[in-house]
Amino acid sequence: MMKKTIVAALSILACGTGWAADGTPATADAQRIKQGEYLSRAGDCIACHTAKDGKPFAGGLGIESPLGTIYSTNITPDKDTGIGNYTLEDFDRAVRHGVAKDGHSLYPAMPYTAYAKVTPDDVKALYAYFMHGVEPVKQANKDTDITWPLSMRWPLGVWRWMFAPDVVTAPVTAPASDADKVALLRGQYLVEGLGHCSTCHTPRGFALQEKALTDADGSAFLSGGVVEGWLAKNLRGDMTDGLGSWSKEDIAAFLKSGRNGHSAAFGGMAQVVQDSTQHLTDADVNAIAVYLKSLPPVNKNATKPLAYNDTVAQALRTGKDTSDGAMTFLNNCAACHRSTGKGYAETFPQLALSSTVNSADPASLIHIVLKGAQMPGTSAAPTAYAMPGFDWRLTDKEVADVVTFVRASWGNEGAAVSASDVAKVRKDVGAAKAPVR
Repeated sequence: MMKKTIVAALSILACGTGWAADGTPATADAQRIKQGEYLSRAGDCIACHTAKDGKPFAGGLGIESPLGTIYSTNITPDKDTGIGNYTLEDFDRAVRHGVAKDGHSLYPAMPYTAYAKVTPDDVKALYAYFMHGVEPVKQANKDTDITWPLSMRWPLGVWRWMFAPDVVTAPVTAPASDADKVALLRGQYLVEGLGHCSTCHTPRGFALQEKALTDADGSAFLSGGVVEGWLAKNLRGDMTDGLGSWSKEDIAAFLKSGRNGHSAAFGGMAQVVQDSTQHLTDADVNAIAVYLKSLPPVNKNATKPLAYNDTVAQALRTGKDTSDGAMTFLNNCAACHRSTGKGYAETFPQLALSSTVNSADPASLIHIVLKGAQMPGTSAAPTAYAMPGFDWRLTDKEVADVVTFVRASWGNEGAAVSASDVAKVRKDVGAAKAPVR
């Protein structure tokens, strides 16, 4: 009887702590697992570690890089092909340090330079989720398509030494009474860490490193980058091509629904909203908005917002503008985006004064015209409106004409686009060959 009592007491103690002395789960701590699942959503782990039509977290998704294709790994708790034999320490080394269990360096396609900012407690929660909340899947990992000698791993250790930051040991906190500071720090933690926003939204340097990992590193941080033929937009306070004209409420609505009065999510960002940001709490979404609105513009002298001009709208209505760009717009675009360029709120995005339209790099605008795009369907906005691609219908010159027209109308101030610009994007994104006129 005494023996049974001692065993029961030890069981209760184990359940209460949830962790053994070495940091591995003693029991499946439901609360910690649930927290880990939430954090995995914030980190959007499923996006890279799930192949098209594949099982969740089983890996196999091809990620294009300048060196070749890198395939994501199986991070289910399968002991033969996944991470089932990883200890908490092994897991932490991979997630925050970029080193696999067997000691080889991970490619920085795994954003461990951002995850270095994830706190140890959150790493424990993530570990609990992936070990106890994810279904094991037996699926072998794929080798990269990178050819030798570029496939050698040892240079990645040098890369880590040069560019990876130190991992954090504790969260940065503020007094609970200072609600604004608490929100700012939470937003910074999510953006710089789990959200790894810089991975796409920051330009890359000579060694493919992010030019800045935090705002303290300089204004390159979140100033925009090109990923898979899409422009990951400037998230700083610039009025023309950034978030200067967006309110905190606009940003929160975009992250929750994939659309707002200014724009709609497309390309890779549509998947981010679908898999990650729509699932965040309102408090966390608002915190992200607070932090992003705290970032000063890249161009501190350009603080004046663009102003709407209806000259082009009037010319289109009265038939006075018969230029090639205007006629292509009327024949292909005006039904949804309207002659005013204002579109229909949260249905067909406005083109007038759009930060995407006015970005210095027109890659996204050309890409959308060629290949089309689809908004995510979310709980807040279930209808996934889509725009068809016109690659089969419009020549490179016609696309250049209409994009140039849009970038110079309704108060927009984007530079002209050439047929050769379109031809390059057409090739890069695998669009259909241009029709012959």
